[in-house]
Amino acid sequence: MKNRFYLTGAQVVLPNETLNDAAVLIEDGCIAAIDPVGSQGAAEIRLSGCMLMPGMIDLHCDALEKEVEPRPGVHFPFDFACAQADMRNAAAGITTVFHALSFANAELGVRNNTTAAELARAIHAWQAHALIDNRVHARYEITDITAPPVLHDLIAKGEVHLLSFMDHTPGQGQFKEVDAYRNYLSRTYKKDAVEIEALIADKLAQGEGALERMAVLSTAARAAGIPLASHDDDRPEKIAIVKKLGIVVSEFPINLETAQTARTAGLATLLGAPNILRGKSQSGAMRALDAVIADVADCLCGDYSPAALLPAVLRLPELAGIPLHDALALVTRNPARAVGLSDRGEIAVGKRADLVAVRALGNLPQAARVWSAGVPALALAFDHGD
Repeated sequence: MKNRFYLTGAQVVLPNETLNDAAVLIEDGCIAAIDPVGSQGAAEIRLSGCMLMPGMIDLHCDALEKEVEPRPGVHFPFDFACAQADMRNAAAGITTVFHALSFANAELGVRNNTTAAELARAIHAWQAHALIDNRVHARYEITDITAPPVLHDLIAKGEVHLLSFMDHTPGQGQFKEVDAYRNYLSRTYKKDAVEIEALIADKLAQGEGALERMAVLSTAARAAGIPLASHDDDRPEKIAIVKKLGIVVSEFPINLETAQTARTAGLATLLGAPNILRGKSQSGAMRALDAVIADVADCLCGDYSPAALLPAVLRLPELAGIPLHDALALVTRNPARAVGLSDRGEIAVGKRADLVAVRALGNLPQAARVWSAGVPALALAFDHGD
Protein backbone atom coordinates (compact mmCIF):
# COMPACT_ATOMS: atom_id res chain seq x y z
CA MET A 1 0.00 0.00 0.00
CA LYS A 2 1.29 3.50 -0.85
CA ASN A 3 -0.40 5.23 2.06
CA ARG A 4 -1.33 3.04 5.02
CA PHE A 5 -1.59 4.13 8.65
CA TYR A 6 -3.52 3.47 11.81
CA LEU A 7 -5.05 6.19 14.02
CA THR A 8 -5.49 5.04 17.61
CA GLY A 9 -6.55 6.24 21.04
CA ALA A 10 -9.10 8.81 19.90
CA GLN A 11 -12.75 9.50 20.62
CA VAL A 12 -14.10 8.64 17.15
CA VAL A 13 -17.34 10.25 16.00
CA LEU A 14 -19.28 7.95 13.69
CA PRO A 15 -22.54 8.82 11.87
CA ASN A 16 -24.77 7.56 14.67
CA GLU A 17 -22.55 7.11 17.71
CA THR A 18 -19.27 8.05 19.32
CA LEU A 19 -16.63 5.45 20.23
CA ASN A 20 -14.13 6.02 23.01
CA ASP A 21 -10.47 4.96 22.67
CA ALA A 22 -11.14 3.69 19.16
CA ALA A 23 -9.00 3.24 16.05
CA VAL A 24 -9.33 3.87 12.31
CA LEU A 25 -7.29 2.18 9.59
CA ILE A 26 -6.46 4.23 6.48
CA GLU A 27 -5.35 2.68 3.19
CA ASP A 28 -4.59 4.63 0.01
CA GLY A 29 -6.60 7.66 1.01
CA CYS A 30 -9.72 5.81 2.15
CA ILE A 31 -11.07 4.49 5.43
CA ALA A 32 -10.39 0.74 5.40
CA ALA A 33 -11.61 -0.31 8.84
CA ILE A 34 -13.00 1.06 12.10
CA ASP A 35 -11.69 -0.41 15.33
CA PRO A 36 -10.01 -3.41 13.68
CA VAL A 37 -8.16 -5.94 15.81
CA GLY A 38 -4.54 -4.80 15.51
CA SER A 39 -2.88 -2.41 13.11
CA GLN A 40 -2.27 -5.06 10.45
CA GLY A 41 1.27 -3.76 10.07
CA ALA A 42 0.27 -0.15 9.38
CA ALA A 43 2.18 2.75 10.90
CA GLU A 44 0.48 3.87 14.11
CA ILE A 45 -0.38 7.48 14.95
CA ARG A 46 -1.53 7.96 18.54
CA LEU A 47 -4.28 10.52 19.06
CA SER A 48 -4.71 10.27 22.82
CA GLY A 49 -6.80 13.14 24.13
CA CYS A 50 -8.20 13.92 20.69
CA MET A 51 -11.60 13.66 19.13
CA LEU A 52 -11.46 12.26 15.59
CA MET A 53 -14.18 13.58 13.29
CA PRO A 54 -14.80 13.74 9.55
CA GLY A 55 -13.26 16.69 7.74
CA MET A 56 -15.70 19.56 7.55
CA ILE A 57 -17.40 20.56 4.30
CA ASP A 58 -18.07 24.27 3.93
CA LEU A 59 -20.58 25.00 1.18
CA HIS A 60 -20.41 28.77 1.47
CA CYS A 61 -17.35 30.77 2.47
CA ASP A 62 -16.53 34.14 0.93
CA ALA A 63 -13.37 34.69 3.00
CA LEU A 64 -11.23 34.23 -0.13
CA GLU A 65 -12.52 37.58 -1.35
CA LYS A 66 -10.94 39.17 1.72
CA GLU A 67 -7.68 37.38 1.01
CA VAL A 68 -7.69 39.07 -2.41
CA GLU A 69 -8.89 42.46 -1.16
CA PRO A 70 -8.13 42.81 2.58
CA ARG A 71 -8.88 46.53 2.38
CA PRO A 72 -10.95 48.43 -0.19
CA GLY A 73 -8.81 48.91 -3.29
CA VAL A 74 -5.86 46.88 -1.91
CA HIS A 75 -5.35 43.68 -3.90
CA PHE A 76 -3.06 40.67 -3.54
CA PRO A 77 -2.07 38.26 -6.34
CA PHE A 78 -4.63 35.49 -6.79
CA ASP A 79 -2.22 32.60 -6.26
CA PHE A 80 -1.09 34.17 -2.98
CA ALA A 81 -4.71 34.61 -1.88
CA CYS A 82 -5.61 31.02 -2.81
CA ALA A 83 -2.62 29.67 -0.89
CA GLN A 84 -3.55 31.66 2.22
CA ALA A 85 -7.18 30.57 2.08
CA ASP A 86 -6.14 26.95 1.55
CA MET A 87 -3.95 27.02 4.68
CA ARG A 88 -6.55 28.83 6.77
CA ASN A 89 -9.20 26.28 5.87
CA ALA A 90 -6.91 23.34 6.66
CA ALA A 91 -6.08 24.93 10.02
CA ALA A 92 -9.82 25.31 10.68
CA GLY A 93 -10.46 21.59 10.09
CA ILE A 94 -12.17 22.13 6.73
CA THR A 95 -11.22 19.56 4.09
CA THR A 96 -13.67 20.60 1.36
CA VAL A 97 -14.44 24.28 0.82
CA PHE A 98 -16.70 25.92 -1.72
CA HIS A 99 -15.23 29.38 -2.18
CA ALA A 100 -18.18 31.74 -2.67
CA LEU A 101 -17.43 34.21 -5.47
CA SER A 102 -19.92 36.95 -6.28
CA PHE A 103 -20.77 37.86 -9.85
CA ALA A 104 -22.28 41.32 -9.39
CA ASN A 105 -21.26 43.63 -12.25
CA ALA A 106 -18.34 45.50 -10.68
CA GLU A 107 -20.48 47.04 -7.97
CA LEU A 108 -18.63 45.90 -4.82
CA GLY A 109 -14.86 45.59 -4.93
CA VAL A 110 -13.81 42.13 -6.11
CA ARG A 111 -17.46 41.17 -6.46
CA ASN A 112 -17.54 41.72 -10.19
CA ASN A 113 -17.72 39.44 -13.17
CA THR A 114 -14.20 39.77 -14.51
CA THR A 115 -12.46 39.41 -11.16
CA ALA A 116 -14.73 36.59 -9.98
CA ALA A 117 -14.14 34.61 -13.19
CA GLU A 118 -10.38 35.07 -12.93
CA LEU A 119 -10.47 34.03 -9.30
CA ALA A 120 -12.51 30.92 -10.13
CA ARG A 121 -9.81 29.91 -12.60
CA ALA A 122 -7.11 30.68 -10.02
CA ILE A 123 -8.79 28.30 -7.55
CA HIS A 124 -8.65 25.52 -10.13
CA ALA A 125 -5.02 26.28 -10.93
CA TRP A 126 -4.03 26.29 -7.25
CA GLN A 127 -5.69 22.93 -6.59
CA ALA A 128 -2.64 21.13 -8.01
CA HIS A 129 -0.69 22.43 -4.99
CA ALA A 130 -3.51 22.53 -2.43
CA LEU A 131 -3.71 21.01 1.04
CA ILE A 132 -7.47 20.43 0.84
CA ASP A 133 -10.22 20.19 -1.80
CA ASN A 134 -10.93 23.74 -3.01
CA ARG A 135 -14.09 24.24 -5.08
CA VAL A 136 -15.95 27.13 -6.70
CA HIS A 137 -19.32 28.37 -5.50
CA ALA A 138 -20.52 30.94 -8.05
CA ARG A 139 -23.00 33.41 -6.57
CA TYR A 140 -25.11 35.13 -9.21
CA GLU A 141 -26.66 38.48 -8.27
CA ILE A 142 -29.89 38.19 -10.23
CA THR A 143 -30.13 41.92 -10.91
CA ASP A 144 -26.90 41.75 -12.93
CA ILE A 145 -27.79 41.51 -16.62
CA THR A 146 -24.14 41.11 -17.69
CA ALA A 147 -23.08 38.08 -15.63
CA PRO A 148 -24.96 35.20 -17.37
CA PRO A 149 -22.60 34.90 -20.38
CA VAL A 150 -19.60 34.78 -18.02
CA LEU A 151 -21.27 32.12 -15.88
CA HIS A 152 -22.34 30.05 -18.89
CA ASP A 153 -18.71 30.01 -20.03
CA LEU A 154 -17.46 28.87 -16.61
CA ILE A 155 -20.16 26.19 -16.43
CA ALA A 156 -19.29 24.89 -19.90
CA LYS A 157 -15.62 24.65 -18.93
CA GLY A 158 -16.35 22.73 -15.69
CA GLU A 159 -15.12 25.56 -13.48
CA VAL A 160 -18.20 25.81 -11.22
CA HIS A 161 -19.12 23.27 -8.52
CA LEU A 162 -22.11 25.06 -6.97
CA LEU A 163 -24.28 27.87 -8.33
CA SER A 164 -26.45 30.06 -6.13
CA PHE A 165 -28.91 32.84 -6.86
CA MET A 166 -28.85 35.90 -4.64
CA ASP A 167 -30.83 39.13 -4.61
CA HIS A 168 -29.59 41.98 -2.46
CA THR A 169 -32.21 44.41 -3.70
CA PRO A 170 -33.27 46.40 -0.62
CA GLY A 171 -36.80 45.89 0.61
CA GLN A 172 -36.68 42.06 0.73
CA GLY A 173 -34.40 39.17 1.66
CA GLN A 174 -31.44 40.09 3.84
CA PHE A 175 -32.18 43.80 3.62
CA LYS A 176 -35.88 44.24 4.34
CA GLU A 177 -35.17 47.80 5.39
CA VAL A 178 -33.58 50.03 2.74
CA ASP A 179 -31.59 51.87 5.41
CA ALA A 180 -29.97 48.56 6.42
CA TYR A 181 -28.67 48.19 2.86
CA ARG A 182 -27.42 51.76 2.84
CA ASN A 183 -25.57 51.18 6.10
CA TYR A 184 -24.08 47.92 4.76
CA LEU A 185 -22.68 49.59 1.64
CA SER A 186 -21.34 52.51 3.62
CA ARG A 187 -19.75 50.42 6.37
CA THR A 188 -18.38 47.51 4.34
CA TYR A 189 -17.51 49.08 1.01
CA LYS A 190 -17.04 52.76 2.00
CA LYS A 191 -19.58 53.96 -0.56
CA ASP A 192 -20.78 57.56 -0.31
CA ALA A 193 -24.43 58.63 -0.43
CA VAL A 194 -24.44 59.34 -4.18
CA GLU A 195 -22.89 55.96 -5.03
CA ILE A 196 -25.30 54.15 -2.71
CA GLU A 197 -28.41 55.70 -4.25
CA ALA A 198 -27.11 54.90 -7.74
CA LEU A 199 -26.57 51.26 -6.77
CA ILE A 200 -30.08 51.01 -5.33
CA ALA A 201 -31.61 52.56 -8.45
CA ASP A 202 -29.68 50.17 -10.72
CA LYS A 203 -30.79 47.14 -8.73
CA LEU A 204 -34.42 48.14 -8.87
CA ALA A 205 -34.20 48.82 -12.61
CA GLN A 206 -32.44 45.57 -13.46
CA GLY A 207 -34.81 43.30 -11.55
CA GLU A 208 -36.93 42.89 -14.68
CA GLY A 209 -36.17 39.60 -16.40
CA ALA A 210 -34.35 38.14 -13.39
CA LEU A 211 -36.49 35.00 -13.21
CA GLU A 212 -35.90 34.25 -16.88
CA ARG A 213 -32.14 34.63 -16.45
CA MET A 214 -32.26 32.32 -13.44
CA ALA A 215 -34.21 29.70 -15.39
CA VAL A 216 -31.70 29.64 -18.26
CA LEU A 217 -28.72 29.42 -15.90
CA SER A 218 -30.34 26.72 -13.78
CA THR A 219 -31.01 24.61 -16.86
CA ALA A 220 -27.35 24.86 -17.89
CA ALA A 221 -26.16 24.05 -14.37
CA ARG A 222 -28.38 21.01 -14.00
CA ALA A 223 -27.25 19.71 -17.38
CA ALA A 224 -23.66 19.96 -16.14
CA GLY A 225 -24.47 18.21 -12.85
CA ILE A 226 -23.97 21.37 -10.79
CA PRO A 227 -26.16 21.68 -7.66
CA LEU A 228 -28.13 24.89 -7.17
CA ALA A 229 -28.77 27.08 -4.12
CA SER A 230 -30.96 30.06 -3.29
CA HIS A 231 -29.73 32.85 -1.00
CA ASP A 232 -31.64 34.69 1.77
CA ASP A 233 -35.04 33.11 1.15
CA ASP A 234 -37.49 35.23 3.12
CA ARG A 235 -40.94 33.77 2.53
CA PRO A 236 -42.57 30.41 1.73
CA GLU A 237 -43.71 31.70 -1.67
CA LYS A 238 -40.09 32.16 -2.72
CA ILE A 239 -39.34 28.53 -1.83
CA ALA A 240 -42.04 27.43 -4.25
CA ILE A 241 -40.47 29.55 -7.01
CA VAL A 242 -36.90 28.35 -6.53
CA LYS A 243 -37.97 24.74 -6.10
CA LYS A 244 -39.24 24.81 -9.68
CA LEU A 245 -35.77 25.89 -10.82
CA GLY A 246 -34.18 22.81 -9.29
CA ILE A 247 -32.75 24.46 -6.17
CA VAL A 248 -31.50 21.92 -3.61
CA VAL A 249 -30.09 24.23 -0.90
CA SER A 250 -31.76 27.18 0.81
CA GLU A 251 -28.97 29.41 2.11
CA PHE A 252 -29.61 31.59 5.16
CA PRO A 253 -33.43 31.45 5.26
CA ILE A 254 -34.52 34.60 7.02
CA ASN A 255 -37.11 33.09 9.37
CA LEU A 256 -38.27 29.78 10.81
CA GLU A 257 -41.38 29.60 8.63
CA THR A 258 -39.33 29.82 5.45
CA ALA A 259 -36.77 27.32 6.74
CA GLN A 260 -39.53 24.86 7.59
CA THR A 261 -41.11 25.33 4.17
CA ALA A 262 -37.75 24.66 2.52
CA ARG A 263 -37.32 21.50 4.55
CA THR A 264 -40.82 20.29 3.65
CA ALA A 265 -40.07 20.96 -0.02
CA GLY A 266 -36.97 18.75 0.19
CA LEU A 267 -34.37 21.51 0.21
CA ALA A 268 -31.40 21.39 2.60
CA THR A 269 -31.16 24.50 4.77
CA LEU A 270 -27.83 26.22 5.35
CA LEU A 271 -27.06 28.64 8.20
CA GLY A 272 -23.94 30.53 9.24
CA ALA A 273 -21.60 29.27 11.96
CA PRO A 274 -20.57 32.84 12.92
CA ASN A 275 -24.23 33.39 13.80
CA ILE A 276 -23.97 30.48 16.29
CA LEU A 277 -20.70 31.73 17.77
CA ARG A 278 -21.89 35.34 18.08
CA GLY A 279 -25.40 34.43 19.18
CA LYS A 280 -27.10 36.55 16.53
CA SER A 281 -27.35 37.40 12.85
CA GLN A 282 -25.36 40.34 11.49
CA SER A 283 -28.39 41.48 9.50
CA GLY A 284 -31.18 40.95 12.03
CA ALA A 285 -32.43 37.65 10.60
CA MET A 286 -33.21 34.65 12.80
CA ARG A 287 -30.59 33.14 15.08
CA ALA A 288 -29.04 30.04 13.59
CA LEU A 289 -29.28 28.42 17.03
CA ASP A 290 -33.06 28.82 16.96
CA ALA A 291 -33.13 27.00 13.63
CA VAL A 292 -31.06 24.14 15.09
CA ILE A 293 -33.29 23.90 18.16
CA ALA A 294 -36.40 23.90 15.95
CA ASP A 295 -34.82 21.14 13.82
CA VAL A 296 -34.98 23.14 10.60
CA ALA A 297 -31.20 23.46 10.08
CA ASP A 298 -29.41 20.89 7.92
CA CYS A 299 -26.00 22.50 7.42
CA LEU A 300 -23.72 25.15 8.83
CA CYS A 301 -21.14 27.07 6.82
CA GLY A 302 -18.20 29.33 7.57
CA ASP A 303 -19.81 32.24 5.69
CA TYR A 304 -17.19 34.96 6.22
CA SER A 305 -15.15 33.17 8.91
CA PRO A 306 -14.02 29.56 8.33
CA ALA A 307 -12.40 29.48 11.77
CA ALA A 308 -15.86 29.86 13.36
CA LEU A 309 -17.11 26.53 12.04
CA LEU A 310 -15.45 24.15 14.51
CA PRO A 311 -16.03 26.02 17.80
CA ALA A 312 -19.59 26.85 16.76
CA VAL A 313 -20.62 23.29 15.97
CA LEU A 314 -18.99 21.88 19.11
CA ARG A 315 -21.09 24.22 21.25
CA LEU A 316 -24.31 22.79 19.89
CA PRO A 317 -24.57 19.67 22.09
CA GLU A 318 -24.80 21.98 25.10
CA LEU A 319 -26.67 24.89 23.51
CA ALA A 320 -29.21 22.85 21.51
CA GLY A 321 -29.30 19.62 23.50
CA ILE A 322 -28.38 17.39 20.57
CA PRO A 323 -25.91 14.47 20.40
CA LEU A 324 -22.36 15.16 19.27
CA HIS A 325 -22.75 13.10 16.10
CA ASP A 326 -25.87 15.06 15.13
CA ALA A 327 -24.08 18.35 15.69
CA LEU A 328 -21.12 17.31 13.56
CA ALA A 329 -23.45 16.10 10.81
CA LEU A 330 -24.31 19.76 10.20
CA VAL A 331 -20.77 20.35 8.90
CA THR A 332 -19.92 16.92 7.50
CA ARG A 333 -22.51 14.37 6.35
CA ASN A 334 -25.38 16.78 5.65
CA PRO A 335 -23.52 19.23 3.39
CA ALA A 336 -21.94 16.30 1.56
CA ARG A 337 -25.36 14.84 0.86
CA ALA A 338 -26.87 18.22 -0.04
CA VAL A 339 -24.52 18.67 -3.02
CA GLY A 340 -24.06 15.02 -3.97
CA LEU A 341 -20.57 14.35 -2.56
CA SER A 342 -21.21 10.72 -1.72
CA ASP A 343 -17.54 9.88 -1.17
CA ARG A 344 -17.02 11.93 2.03
CA GLY A 345 -18.60 13.40 5.14
CA GLU A 346 -18.54 10.31 7.38
CA ILE A 347 -16.10 8.10 9.19
CA ALA A 348 -17.24 4.96 7.45
CA VAL A 349 -15.52 2.17 5.54
CA GLY A 350 -14.92 3.12 1.92
CA LYS A 351 -15.19 6.89 2.42
CA ARG A 352 -12.39 9.35 1.71
CA ALA A 353 -10.01 9.71 4.63
CA ASP A 354 -10.86 13.36 5.19
CA LEU A 355 -10.29 13.50 8.93
CA VAL A 356 -9.68 16.00 11.72
CA ALA A 357 -8.16 15.31 15.13
CA VAL A 358 -9.45 17.97 17.53
CA ARG A 359 -7.95 19.06 20.83
CA ALA A 360 -9.18 21.61 23.34
CA LEU A 361 -6.92 24.51 24.17
CA GLY A 362 -8.58 25.71 27.31
CA ASN A 363 -12.23 26.04 26.28
CA LEU A 364 -11.41 26.46 22.61
CA PRO A 365 -11.42 23.41 20.31
CA GLN A 366 -8.74 23.48 17.63
CA ALA A 367 -7.72 21.20 14.81
CA ALA A 368 -4.47 19.46 15.77
CA ARG A 369 -4.10 17.18 12.77
CA VAL A 370 -5.90 17.15 9.44
CA TRP A 371 -5.83 14.62 6.62
CA SER A 372 -7.27 15.20 3.15
CA ALA A 373 -7.81 11.93 1.28
CA GLY A 374 -5.31 10.40 3.70
CA VAL A 375 -2.61 12.99 3.01
CA PRO A 376 -1.48 15.13 5.98
CA ALA A 377 -2.69 18.72 5.60
CA LEU A 378 -1.97 19.96 9.13
CA ALA A 379 0.07 18.86 12.15
CA LEU A 380 0.33 21.62 14.74
CA ALA A 381 3.08 21.93 17.32
CA PHE A 382 0.72 21.53 20.27
CA ASP A 383 -0.23 18.05 19.05
CA HIS A 384 2.31 15.94 20.96
CA GLY A 385 0.57 12.57 20.83
CA ASP A 386 1.77 9.76 23.05
